[in-house]
Amino acid sequence: MLDQLRVIWAYCRLRWDLAARDEGGSVVEKVILTAIFAGLAIAAGAIIVTKVTNKAQSLNLNSP
Repeated sequence: MLDQLRVIWAYCRLRWDLAARDEGGSVVEKVILTAIFAGLAIAAGAIIVTKVTNKAQSLNLNSP
């Protein structure tokens, strides 16, 4: 029983150490996803500005 607990403890420590070292990949993924979402937000904003500008330019402000 004691040997089994030692094996489980060693495995848990190994997994903990691997998870602590693997944090760098997680940060890179977060940065990439943030950049993608920021690009999508900028593109959506540009589309909205273009549509509003075109609609504003098509209005006839000269009343008879």
